[in-house]
Amino acid sequence: MTARFLMTAAVSALVVAQPVLAQMAALGAGEGQVDIVAWPGYIERGETDAAFDWVTKFEEATSCKVNVKTANTSDEMVALMNEGGFDLVTASGDASLRLIAGKRVQPINTDLIPSWNTVDDRLKSAPWHTVDGVHYGTPYMWGPNVLMYNTEVFPEPPTSWNVVFEEMTLPDGKSNAGRVQAYDGPIHIADAAQYLMTHKPELGITSPYELNADQYAAALDLLRVQRTLVGRYWHDAFIQMDDFKNEGVVASGSWPFQVNILKSEGLPISSVIPAEGATGWADTTMLHADAAHPNCAYMWMEHTLSSNLQSDLSVWFGAVPSVPAACSDGRGMQTQEGCDANGLADFDKIRFWTTPVSKCESQGECVPYYRWVSDYIGVIGGR
Repeated sequence: MTARFLMTAAVSALVVAQPVLAQMAALGAGEGQVDIVAWPGYIERGETDAAFDWVTKFEEATSCKVNVKTANTSDEMVALMNEGGFDLVTASGDASLRLIAGKRVQPINTDLIPSWNTVDDRLKSAPWHTVDGVHYGTPYMWGPNVLMYNTEVFPEPPTSWNVVFEEMTLPDGKSNAGRVQAYDGPIHIADAAQYLMTHKPELGITSPYELNADQYAAALDLLRVQRTLVGRYWHDAFIQMDDFKNEGVVASGSWPFQVNILKSEGLPISSVIPAEGATGWADTTMLHADAAHPNCAYMWMEHTLSSNLQSDLSVWFGAVPSVPAACSDGRGMQTQEGCDANGLADFDKIRFWTTPVSKCESQGECVPYYRWVSDYIGVIGGR
Protein backbone atom coordinates (compact mmCIF):
# COMPACT_ATOMS: atom_id res chain seq x y z
CA MET A 1 0.00 0.00 0.00
CA THR A 2 2.85 2.40 0.83
CA ALA A 3 4.48 1.84 -2.54
CA ARG A 4 1.17 2.43 -4.32
CA PHE A 5 0.65 5.70 -2.44
CA LEU A 6 4.14 6.84 -3.42
CA MET A 7 3.50 6.02 -7.07
CA THR A 8 0.15 7.79 -7.17
CA ALA A 9 1.56 10.79 -5.34
CA ALA A 10 4.51 11.23 -7.66
CA VAL A 11 2.41 12.98 -10.30
CA SER A 12 1.86 15.87 -7.90
CA ALA A 13 5.35 17.12 -8.66
CA LEU A 14 4.42 17.59 -12.31
CA VAL A 15 3.25 20.85 -13.80
CA VAL A 16 -0.24 20.28 -15.16
CA ALA A 17 -0.09 20.63 -18.92
CA GLN A 18 -2.69 21.75 -21.40
CA PRO A 19 -5.68 19.44 -21.91
CA VAL A 20 -5.06 16.57 -24.32
CA LEU A 21 -8.26 14.58 -23.95
CA ALA A 22 -11.37 15.38 -25.94
CA GLN A 23 -14.71 16.21 -24.37
CA MET A 24 -17.83 14.22 -25.13
CA ALA A 25 -19.77 16.04 -27.83
CA ALA A 26 -23.22 14.55 -27.30
CA LEU A 27 -25.07 12.17 -25.02
CA GLY A 28 -26.50 8.84 -26.07
CA ALA A 29 -28.55 6.16 -24.38
CA GLY A 30 -27.59 5.03 -20.91
CA GLU A 31 -25.39 1.96 -20.64
CA GLY A 32 -27.32 0.44 -17.73
CA GLN A 33 -24.97 1.29 -14.88
CA VAL A 34 -22.50 3.81 -13.49
CA ASP A 35 -19.58 2.91 -11.20
CA ILE A 36 -18.55 5.58 -8.69
CA VAL A 37 -15.72 5.98 -6.16
CA ALA A 38 -17.06 8.15 -3.33
CA TRP A 39 -16.43 9.30 0.19
CA PRO A 40 -18.45 7.46 2.89
CA GLY A 41 -21.94 8.92 3.21
CA TYR A 42 -21.79 10.72 -0.12
CA ILE A 43 -24.09 8.45 -2.13
CA GLU A 44 -27.01 7.11 -0.11
CA ARG A 45 -29.90 4.88 -1.20
CA GLY A 46 -31.72 4.73 2.16
CA GLU A 47 -29.76 1.79 3.57
CA THR A 48 -28.19 3.77 6.42
CA ASP A 49 -31.28 5.90 7.03
CA ALA A 50 -34.45 5.46 4.99
CA ALA A 51 -34.99 9.23 4.90
CA PHE A 52 -31.82 9.76 2.88
CA ASP A 53 -32.07 8.26 -0.59
CA TRP A 54 -31.03 10.09 -3.73
CA VAL A 55 -30.22 6.98 -5.77
CA THR A 56 -33.48 5.06 -6.16
CA LYS A 57 -35.34 7.68 -8.19
CA PHE A 58 -32.31 8.22 -10.41
CA GLU A 59 -32.14 4.51 -11.19
CA GLU A 60 -35.86 4.39 -11.92
CA ALA A 61 -35.70 7.41 -14.23
CA THR A 62 -32.57 6.46 -16.16
CA SER A 63 -32.24 2.67 -15.86
CA CYS A 64 -28.64 3.34 -14.81
CA LYS A 65 -27.80 1.20 -11.77
CA VAL A 66 -25.51 3.05 -9.33
CA ASN A 67 -22.59 1.01 -7.99
CA VAL A 68 -20.50 2.67 -5.27
CA LYS A 69 -17.02 1.89 -3.98
CA THR A 70 -16.28 3.93 -0.85
CA ALA A 71 -12.78 5.27 -0.24
CA ASN A 72 -11.51 6.74 3.01
CA THR A 73 -8.62 8.89 1.78
CA SER A 74 -7.75 10.91 -1.30
CA ASP A 75 -4.73 8.67 -1.91
CA GLU A 76 -7.03 5.66 -2.02
CA MET A 77 -9.24 7.44 -4.54
CA VAL A 78 -6.30 8.27 -6.79
CA ALA A 79 -5.06 4.67 -6.58
CA LEU A 80 -8.49 3.29 -7.52
CA MET A 81 -8.82 5.67 -10.47
CA ASN A 82 -5.34 4.73 -11.62
CA GLU A 83 -6.32 1.06 -11.53
CA GLY A 84 -9.42 1.79 -13.60
CA GLY A 85 -12.84 0.18 -13.76
CA PHE A 86 -14.72 3.24 -12.48
CA ASP A 87 -16.66 5.97 -14.25
CA LEU A 88 -16.74 8.72 -11.64
CA VAL A 89 -15.00 9.82 -8.46
CA THR A 90 -16.00 12.45 -5.87
CA ALA A 91 -12.48 13.86 -5.56
CA SER A 92 -11.27 16.41 -3.04
CA GLY A 93 -8.80 19.12 -3.97
CA ASP A 94 -5.78 17.14 -2.82
CA ALA A 95 -6.63 14.46 -5.41
CA SER A 96 -8.21 16.29 -8.34
CA LEU A 97 -5.09 17.93 -9.78
CA ARG A 98 -3.20 14.66 -9.49
CA LEU A 99 -5.92 12.98 -11.51
CA ILE A 100 -5.75 15.72 -14.14
CA ALA A 101 -1.94 15.64 -14.32
CA GLY A 102 -2.00 11.86 -14.56
CA LYS A 103 -4.57 12.03 -17.39
CA ARG A 104 -6.91 9.80 -15.42
CA VAL A 105 -9.92 12.10 -15.91
CA GLN A 106 -11.35 13.79 -18.98
CA PRO A 107 -12.62 17.33 -19.58
CA ILE A 108 -16.30 17.90 -18.91
CA ASN A 109 -18.61 19.34 -21.54
CA THR A 110 -20.78 21.59 -19.38
CA ASP A 111 -23.22 22.03 -22.28
CA LEU A 112 -24.29 18.44 -21.63
CA ILE A 113 -25.19 19.29 -18.02
CA PRO A 114 -28.31 21.51 -18.16
CA SER A 115 -28.08 22.53 -14.49
CA TRP A 116 -24.46 23.71 -14.69
CA ASN A 117 -25.61 27.33 -14.58
CA THR A 118 -27.05 26.76 -11.09
CA VAL A 119 -23.62 25.98 -9.58
CA ASP A 120 -22.17 28.44 -7.07
CA ASP A 121 -20.10 30.95 -9.05
CA ARG A 122 -17.29 30.54 -6.50
CA LEU A 123 -16.96 26.90 -7.55
CA LYS A 124 -17.52 26.91 -11.31
CA SER A 125 -13.90 27.63 -12.18
CA ALA A 126 -12.21 26.61 -8.94
CA PRO A 127 -8.48 25.92 -9.46
CA TRP A 128 -8.71 22.38 -8.09
CA HIS A 129 -10.76 21.20 -11.08
CA THR A 130 -10.23 23.85 -13.77
CA VAL A 131 -7.00 24.01 -15.81
CA ASP A 132 -6.40 26.53 -18.59
CA GLY A 133 -10.10 27.33 -18.55
CA VAL A 134 -11.13 23.69 -19.03
CA HIS A 135 -13.41 22.06 -16.45
CA TYR A 136 -12.53 18.56 -15.31
CA GLY A 137 -15.50 17.97 -13.09
CA THR A 138 -18.81 19.01 -11.59
CA PRO A 139 -18.76 20.62 -8.10
CA TYR A 140 -20.44 18.34 -5.55
CA MET A 141 -20.23 19.54 -1.94
CA TRP A 142 -17.92 21.52 0.35
CA GLY A 143 -17.28 22.07 4.03
CA PRO A 144 -14.73 22.39 6.85
CA ASN A 145 -12.66 19.86 8.76
CA VAL A 146 -14.01 20.36 12.27
CA LEU A 147 -12.73 19.58 15.77
CA MET A 148 -15.09 16.92 17.14
CA TYR A 149 -15.18 16.62 20.92
CA ASN A 150 -16.95 14.93 23.82
CA THR A 151 -19.12 17.47 25.63
CA GLU A 152 -18.85 15.61 28.93
CA VAL A 153 -15.08 16.12 28.85
CA PHE A 154 -15.34 19.65 27.41
CA PRO A 155 -18.30 21.45 29.04
CA GLU A 156 -17.24 24.47 27.00
CA PRO A 157 -16.13 24.12 23.36
CA PRO A 158 -12.34 23.94 22.90
CA THR A 159 -11.01 27.21 21.53
CA SER A 160 -7.81 25.83 20.01
CA TRP A 161 -6.53 22.83 18.08
CA ASN A 162 -3.89 22.52 20.81
CA VAL A 163 -6.02 19.83 22.47
CA VAL A 164 -4.93 17.41 19.72
CA PHE A 165 -1.43 18.78 19.03
CA GLU A 166 0.09 19.36 22.48
CA GLU A 167 0.07 17.31 25.67
CA MET A 168 -2.16 18.84 28.31
CA THR A 169 -4.63 18.17 31.09
CA LEU A 170 -8.19 18.33 29.78
CA PRO A 171 -11.13 19.86 31.69
CA ASP A 172 -11.95 16.48 33.25
CA GLY A 173 -8.58 16.49 34.99
CA LYS A 174 -7.04 13.77 32.83
CA SER A 175 -4.29 13.97 30.22
CA ASN A 176 -5.17 14.01 26.53
CA ALA A 177 -2.50 11.35 25.85
CA GLY A 178 -4.09 8.35 24.17
CA ARG A 179 -7.48 10.05 24.02
CA VAL A 180 -7.14 11.99 20.76
CA GLN A 181 -6.90 11.04 17.12
CA ALA A 182 -5.40 12.43 13.91
CA TYR A 183 -6.28 11.89 10.26
CA ASP A 184 -4.47 9.04 8.55
CA GLY A 185 -3.57 10.94 5.41
CA PRO A 186 -0.57 13.04 4.34
CA ILE A 187 -2.80 16.08 3.87
CA HIS A 188 -2.95 16.26 7.69
CA ILE A 189 0.45 17.96 7.48
CA ALA A 190 -1.53 21.00 6.33
CA ASP A 191 -3.49 21.00 9.60
CA ALA A 192 -0.19 21.16 11.51
CA ALA A 193 1.01 23.96 9.24
CA GLN A 194 -2.19 25.92 9.76
CA TYR A 195 -1.78 25.57 13.53
CA LEU A 196 1.77 26.93 13.23
CA MET A 197 0.54 29.92 11.22
CA THR A 198 -1.02 31.19 14.45
CA HIS A 199 1.39 29.86 17.06
CA LYS A 200 4.71 30.37 15.24
CA PRO A 201 4.13 33.34 12.93
CA GLU A 202 7.90 33.83 12.65
CA LEU A 203 7.92 30.84 10.28
CA GLY A 204 6.16 33.01 7.70
CA ILE A 205 3.69 30.38 6.52
CA THR A 206 1.09 31.96 4.23
CA SER A 207 -0.50 28.76 2.91
CA PRO A 208 -0.55 25.40 4.72
CA TYR A 209 -0.11 23.70 1.33
CA GLU A 210 2.95 25.75 0.30
CA LEU A 211 5.79 25.01 2.71
CA ASN A 212 9.50 25.62 2.27
CA ALA A 213 12.01 23.28 3.86
CA ASP A 214 12.08 25.03 7.26
CA GLN A 215 8.30 25.42 7.47
CA TYR A 216 7.82 21.81 6.48
CA ALA A 217 10.33 20.61 9.08
CA ALA A 218 8.47 22.56 11.78
CA ALA A 219 5.18 20.96 10.77
CA LEU A 220 6.71 17.48 10.94
CA ASP A 221 8.16 18.24 14.37
CA LEU A 222 4.70 19.21 15.62
CA LEU A 223 3.26 16.01 14.18
CA ARG A 224 5.93 13.98 15.98
CA VAL A 225 4.73 15.52 19.24
CA GLN A 226 1.18 14.66 18.28
CA ARG A 227 2.29 11.08 17.58
CA THR A 228 2.93 10.62 21.32
CA LEU A 229 -0.69 11.58 22.05
CA VAL A 230 -2.64 9.82 19.32
CA GLY A 231 -4.49 6.65 20.22
CA ARG A 232 -5.34 5.90 16.60
CA TYR A 233 -4.85 7.51 13.22
CA TRP A 234 -8.28 7.37 11.63
CA HIS A 235 -9.34 7.12 8.02
CA ASP A 236 -12.55 5.10 8.33
CA ALA A 237 -15.37 7.39 9.48
CA PHE A 238 -17.32 4.55 11.06
CA ILE A 239 -14.34 3.25 13.01
CA GLN A 240 -13.73 6.76 14.30
CA MET A 241 -17.33 6.97 15.49
CA ASP A 242 -16.95 3.64 17.27
CA ASP A 243 -13.77 4.91 18.96
CA PHE A 244 -15.66 7.93 20.31
CA LYS A 245 -18.43 5.65 21.55
CA ASN A 246 -16.42 2.77 22.98
CA GLU A 247 -12.68 3.48 23.12
CA GLY A 248 -12.46 6.65 25.18
CA VAL A 249 -11.53 9.05 22.37
CA VAL A 250 -12.61 12.57 23.31
CA ALA A 251 -11.21 14.91 20.61
CA SER A 252 -10.14 14.70 16.98
CA GLY A 253 -10.23 16.42 13.66
CA SER A 254 -13.27 15.04 11.86
CA TRP A 255 -16.01 15.69 9.32
CA PRO A 256 -19.52 16.97 10.05
CA PHE A 257 -20.77 13.57 8.84
CA GLN A 258 -19.49 11.76 11.95
CA VAL A 259 -20.61 14.57 14.24
CA ASN A 260 -24.16 14.50 12.91
CA ILE A 261 -24.53 10.73 13.17
CA LEU A 262 -23.18 10.56 16.73
CA LYS A 263 -25.39 13.44 17.83
CA SER A 264 -28.41 11.77 16.22
CA GLU A 265 -27.67 8.68 18.33
CA GLY A 266 -27.81 10.79 21.49
CA LEU A 267 -24.07 10.75 22.16
CA PRO A 268 -22.45 13.71 24.00
CA ILE A 269 -20.71 14.96 20.87
CA SER A 270 -20.34 18.38 19.30
CA SER A 271 -17.90 20.19 17.03
CA VAL A 272 -16.25 23.56 16.61
CA ILE A 273 -13.90 25.43 14.30
CA PRO A 274 -11.21 26.68 16.70
CA ALA A 275 -9.53 30.08 16.63
CA GLU A 276 -6.78 28.97 14.25
CA GLY A 277 -9.39 28.25 11.58
CA ALA A 278 -9.78 25.08 9.57
CA THR A 279 -8.76 23.30 6.45
CA GLY A 280 -11.60 21.97 4.36
CA TRP A 281 -12.68 20.12 1.27
CA ALA A 282 -14.47 21.10 -1.89
CA ASP A 283 -15.27 17.92 -3.76
CA THR A 284 -15.73 17.46 -7.47
CA THR A 285 -17.38 14.68 -9.47
CA MET A 286 -14.80 13.76 -12.12
CA LEU A 287 -15.17 11.48 -15.15
CA HIS A 288 -12.56 8.78 -15.76
CA ALA A 289 -10.62 9.14 -19.00
CA ASP A 290 -11.65 5.60 -19.98
CA ALA A 291 -15.14 5.55 -18.47
CA ALA A 292 -17.12 2.55 -19.70
CA HIS A 293 -20.47 4.22 -18.98
CA PRO A 294 -20.08 7.90 -19.89
CA ASN A 295 -23.74 8.51 -20.75
CA CYS A 296 -24.96 7.25 -17.37
CA ALA A 297 -22.11 9.22 -15.80
CA TYR A 298 -23.29 12.48 -17.38
CA MET A 299 -26.85 11.69 -16.32
CA TRP A 300 -25.59 11.23 -12.75
CA MET A 301 -23.72 14.55 -12.83
CA GLU A 302 -26.88 16.32 -13.92
CA HIS A 303 -28.83 14.48 -11.21
CA THR A 304 -26.39 15.69 -8.55
CA LEU A 305 -27.18 19.29 -9.45
CA SER A 306 -30.88 19.15 -10.29
CA SER A 307 -32.42 16.72 -7.79
CA ASN A 308 -32.94 16.65 -4.02
CA LEU A 309 -29.40 15.28 -3.63
CA GLN A 310 -27.73 18.64 -2.99
CA SER A 311 -30.25 19.59 -0.33
CA ASP A 312 -30.48 16.26 1.48
CA LEU A 313 -26.73 15.53 1.33
CA SER A 314 -26.13 18.94 2.88
CA VAL A 315 -28.30 17.90 5.83
CA TRP A 316 -26.88 14.38 6.01
CA PHE A 317 -23.22 15.38 5.85
CA GLY A 318 -23.40 18.78 7.51
CA ALA A 319 -21.91 20.36 4.42
CA VAL A 320 -22.73 23.14 1.97
CA PRO A 321 -24.34 22.44 -1.43
CA SER A 322 -22.56 23.42 -4.62
CA VAL A 323 -25.97 24.70 -5.79
CA PRO A 324 -26.95 27.59 -3.47
CA ALA A 325 -30.64 27.35 -4.43
CA ALA A 326 -30.75 23.90 -2.82
CA CYS A 327 -30.63 25.68 0.53
CA SER A 328 -34.04 27.23 0.16
CA ASP A 329 -35.97 26.11 -2.91
CA GLY A 330 -37.77 23.25 -1.15
CA ARG A 331 -36.37 20.46 -3.30
CA GLY A 332 -35.21 18.58 -0.18
CA MET A 333 -34.68 18.80 3.56
CA GLN A 334 -32.23 21.69 3.77
CA THR A 335 -33.18 25.24 4.72
CA GLN A 336 -31.40 28.55 4.39
CA GLU A 337 -30.80 28.54 8.14
CA GLY A 338 -29.25 25.09 7.86
CA CYS A 339 -26.89 26.16 5.09
CA ASP A 340 -25.89 29.23 7.09
CA ALA A 341 -25.16 26.99 10.09
CA ASN A 342 -23.06 24.67 7.90
CA GLY A 343 -20.84 27.58 6.89
CA LEU A 344 -22.26 29.00 3.66
CA ALA A 345 -20.68 32.38 4.46
CA ASP A 346 -17.35 30.87 5.53
CA PHE A 347 -16.07 29.96 2.07
CA ASP A 348 -13.27 32.54 2.16
CA LYS A 349 -12.21 31.46 5.67
CA ILE A 350 -11.55 27.80 4.79
CA ARG A 351 -8.21 26.71 3.39
CA PHE A 352 -9.40 24.04 0.99
CA TRP A 353 -7.36 20.91 0.39
CA THR A 354 -5.11 21.18 -2.62
CA THR A 355 -2.17 19.19 -3.91
CA PRO A 356 1.22 20.56 -2.73
CA VAL A 357 3.63 21.03 -5.64
CA SER A 358 7.31 21.91 -5.88
CA LYS A 359 6.78 25.15 -7.84
CA CYS A 360 4.46 27.10 -5.57
CA GLU A 361 2.95 30.54 -5.94
CA SER A 362 3.80 31.98 -2.52
CA GLN A 363 7.55 31.36 -2.39
CA GLY A 364 8.74 29.69 -5.55
CA GLU A 365 10.09 26.41 -4.20
CA CYS A 366 8.06 24.20 -1.87
CA VAL A 367 8.06 20.62 -0.62
CA PRO A 368 5.99 18.53 -3.09
CA TYR A 369 3.32 16.03 -2.20
CA TYR A 370 5.37 12.88 -2.77
CA ARG A 371 7.52 14.01 0.15
CA TRP A 372 4.41 14.58 2.26
CA VAL A 373 3.40 10.97 1.59
CA SER A 374 6.70 9.35 2.52
CA ASP A 375 7.40 11.62 5.50
CA TYR A 376 3.93 11.26 7.00
CA ILE A 377 4.27 7.49 6.82
CA GLY A 378 7.49 7.97 8.75
CA VAL A 379 5.82 10.13 11.39
CA ILE A 380 3.06 7.57 11.93
CA GLY A 381 5.73 4.91 12.21
CA GLY A 382 7.52 6.86 14.94
CA ARG A 383 10.33 8.37 12.84
